[in-house]
Parts: sequence; C-alpha cells; structure tokens
Amino acid sequence: MQRFCKKAVLLSFIIVGYAKGVAQDKDKDDENIGTEKVVIVKAYTPTINDAFKIKSTPTIQDSITQKKKEIRYSIFSVPVASTFTPAKGRAANIERPKKEPIYDNYATLGFGNYTSVLGEFYSNFQLSRTDNAGIYFHHNSSQGGIEDVQLNDKFYNTFLDVNYTSRTRDVVYGIELGLEHQLFNWYGLPETPVLTEDEINAIDPQQNYFGGRIEGKVKFEDSFFKEGTASYKYFGDAFSSVQHHAVIKPTFDLEIAEELITTNIIVDYLSGSFERDVNSALAIPNEFNFLNVGLNPNLRILRDNLTVNLGVSVFYGMDLENSETDFFLYPNVTASYRLLDEAVIAYAGLEGGLVQNTYDEAASLNPYVSPTLILAPTDKQYDGYLGFKGKISDLVSYNLRASYISEQNKPLFVHNRPEVIPLQGYDYGNSFSYRYDNLETLSAYAELNFEINRAFKLGINGEFFSYSTDNQIEAWNLPEVKASLFMDYQITEQWFAGAQAFFVGERMDIDSTVAATPGNPEPTVTLDSYIDANINLGYRFNPQLSVFVKGNNLLGDNYEKWVDFPVQGIQFLGGVTYKFNY
Repeated sequence: MQRFCKKAVLLSFIIVGYAKGVAQDKDKDDENIGTEKVVIVKAYTPTINDAFKIKSTPTIQDSITQKKKEIRYSIFSVPVASTFTPAKGRAANIERPKKEPIYDNYATLGFGNYTSVLGEFYSNFQLSRTDNAGIYFHHNSSQGGIEDVQLNDKFYNTFLDVNYTSRTRDVVYGIELGLEHQLFNWYGLPETPVLTEDEINAIDPQQNYFGGRIEGKVKFEDSFFKEGTASYKYFGDAFSSVQHHAVIKPTFDLEIAEELITTNIIVDYLSGSFERDVNSALAIPNEFNFLNVGLNPNLRILRDNLTVNLGVSVFYGMDLENSETDFFLYPNVTASYRLLDEAVIAYAGLEGGLVQNTYDEAASLNPYVSPTLILAPTDKQYDGYLGFKGKISDLVSYNLRASYISEQNKPLFVHNRPEVIPLQGYDYGNSFSYRYDNLETLSAYAELNFEINRAFKLGINGEFFSYSTDNQIEAWNLPEVKASLFMDYQITEQWFAGAQAFFVGERMDIDSTVAATPGNPEPTVTLDSYIDANINLGYRFNPQLSVFVKGNNLLGDNYEKWVDFPVQGIQFLGGVTYKFNY
C-alpha cells in the first residue's frame, strides 16, 4: 500500500511540472510577434539532380544469348625491292670546357728593361663555411733611363690590401684595409729657361705619395636597410700635404603598391691642407674643408620589356673653410626598352650630381701635379645620353651612345710656369696644377665586341668629343678623339696571347716657355696624338705554373702624355706566375 502511494505522489509531481512548463511556453508565445505564412513563387528550373537515375544494374532475362563471332584477319605480304639503307644516328658533340682546378693563391714575379720589376701576390683564406680573408700585394717599378731626360725619371708604385668578408643567409658584411706608396719625379724640364749643369744637378725632383684607407660594407637580404658603406682615406706626400676623406653611403628600400623605392644617402667630408698656393713663393698654407650631404630617392618601374628609374638627387654643399653654403638639385632618370629582344635595346638617361675633387684622384690621373692644388667640388648639372645596344648575332655585340654633359667648376690640368725664384723641385716649369672652368661636352661613342668562340675575343671602341668653355680658350689636356682595341686568344691548351692598342688624339696646353702679355691670348702648345701598342704572350706548363712576356709601346715612340714628359720607349718584361693552395 505504501509503495502504491509513493508512485501516485511521484506521478502527480510529473503531471504538475509538465502542465506548468506548457503554460510558461504559451505565455512566451503570447509575448512574441505574430507570424504569417509567406508563399514564394519561383519558376521551376530543372537540374541534373532532378533527373531519374537508375539505381541498379539491369540484368538480361533472355534464355537464349548469342556468342560473338570470332573474326580472323590475314595480311597478304608481297616483298618489294629497295636500295634504301637507313644510316645510323650519331649524337652531336657538345664542346665542353675542360674543368680546371681552382687555386686560391698565386704569386707573380717579372723583370724587364729600364730595370723594371713587377711583383704580385694574392692569397685567400677560407676561415669557415661563411667567412674568408684575403691579402693582395702589388709592386711595379722602374729605374728610368728615358732618352734625353736630364733629371731622374725612376718611379715606384706599391700597395697592399687586406680584406675580410662574412656571408650568411641574411647578411653579408666585410672590411678592407689598404696601404700605398708611390714615388715619382718631376723630370719634365722645359727647353727654356736654359739651366746650367750645376743648376740641374741641384734640383731634387722627387715626390712621394703615401696613403692608407679603411672601408666597411654591409648588405641585408630582407630588410628595410638594404646596404651601406663607410670609408676613410688618408693621403699625403713628402711636402707635408695632408688630406682626410670620409664617405658614408647607406641605402634603404621601401615597397609601395608593388613598386620599389630606393633611397640613397650620401655624406662626403673632405679636409686638409697644402704647404702653399701655386702662385705664392711664400709658405702660406692652402687649406680646404668641405662637407656635402645628399639625398637620392629612386622609383624603379618594371613593365615587360621596359625598365624605368625615376629619381632626383638633392645636395647641400658646405665650404666650411670659407663659410659658404649652396643647394643643388639634379635629375636622376634612366630607362631601357627591349625593341627586339636581345638584338636591339634602347636606353637613355638624364643624371647629375655634386662631385668632390680630391688630391689622390688628381695624383692618380697625373702624378706630376704640384702639391699646391686648389680643391673644390664640381657641379655636374646633367649628363644626358641616348643609346642602343644589343647582339647582332651570338658572336657580335654592339653599343652606340651619344651624350651631352654640362659641368660647372670643372678642373682642368694646366702646365705650371717656372717660378722667378724656384724653391722646390716642382718650381721649374715641370709640374701641373688645376684651373677651373664651366665645360660643356658633346660626345659620340661606338663599341663592337666579337666573341668568335671561347678561345678568341676581340673588341674595338672609339669616342669623339667636342668641348665648349666659358673662360679658358681651350679645354686643356682633353683629347677630341680616343680609341682602343683589345684581343685575347687561347691559342692552344698551353699557349695564350693578348694585344691592346690605344689611340689618343691631339691635346692643347699652356706654353710655359713663352711669356703671356696683357690683351693677347695665352700662348698654347699642341701635344701630338699617339698610339700605344702592347702585346703579351704566355705558356702554361701545367695548371699551376706559367711564364709570360709583355711588350709595351711597341712602336717605340717617346710620345708626351703631358707637356715635356716623354714616356719610355719599347719596353719588354718577362716573368713567371705560380698558383697554389695551402
């Protein structure tokens, strides 16, 4: 009885709970917004899914089935007489260069007439999989002996470079150190004034140049900071001339809307002094101090066969010695377009920049400059050019270009006049200095290169110039024609040869032997054009050991590259080169 009562009570609770829940749902439904039935009418469009599909594979219910009739074919073969015999195919021979062993080090030593010595040494050290270091030494000297030269004409040229480079997946960086020593003589005495033997013997024409530099570079693969270089160079001479030159050039890349914008920053600082000015017989220091800061943004556009670089260069130049400043703006636009694939490529450009002239660059172009230069930057307003280049065939390539250059404050080498009271070995009309002028240059350039095969290469080029100056009556020491020819020939596996020829047209300079008079044009002298022909021949005993002989100025002409400075005649030099690994 008690069990029956418990079940009845439990059943009552369940019924009451269910009724309460239904009542709550009804109350909620009364609170909701009413709904109506909406009928959407749409045209019927049958689809593949609506098609009737066979759900099972049908079976044949016939009691009688016919077998397929077997058919046999026969060929009636008749022999035919024929004289045709197919030739056996042969694979074409592909000329592959013989793989030669690679050596990381070499040494060269040679001797020649005019008591000349050539020495070179290069060595590379693989420190690890990513790091390596190298050392390079070069020496070239001659004890002189040019015909009819009254002063010592020997020269030395020696330099040493040491470098370290590290290459990883994300960054490449390196550092390079260099030392140099050069010795030259101001041996080019003019014909007048006539000096006695004692006066000539009293002249000390020797000049020594000393230099040292350090340069660092870094390059990143995937970074906003693409690359950068920083360098410092010291340059001086035996006459207390001093020059300090520091340059910093970082480069940044920024991609906007799939276009690449490259920005270069240039910081160029130059300072130093010379013992005196060229026009002063007194030891009054000639000091210079320049700081040039530049910004060069460029937008590079690549469209199929078209490549365009749109940029501008902005420079702020400061002459700290004279407290002068100036602002410069230059175009930096280049473009190239493939007209006929590799056969014809048209290119053009309009570029400019602020060029800092330095003592070491002047001495490398003309080692007979006096240590009295006036240094200042050149305002290269623009260099506009248009050209075509390409390949006529797989063997012949060409390059044609025409250009027009406008430069303000362009330095020109001029012959110094003898001092009334010569104090140094360069005061006898046997040295050169700078004169600045505004120069406009129109030029045309043509080049042809022939690569007959891997063993023979031939190239020829020529350039014509037309100059216009503002103040000077001539573009001093600049030729109107230049041309060159070169050839390399691997005669056999052991024998190899090469040849080079250079042609330089007439140049004009000041005639220091004739006094200038007021109101009359400055006396000038014309330097004859010349051809310098050179040849080299070598023999390899094995991949490591070879011998060579070189012949320079084979026409034997003691031409004058600079006024009163004849060069050595026919020169021969022979030597040996040895390659090795540690």
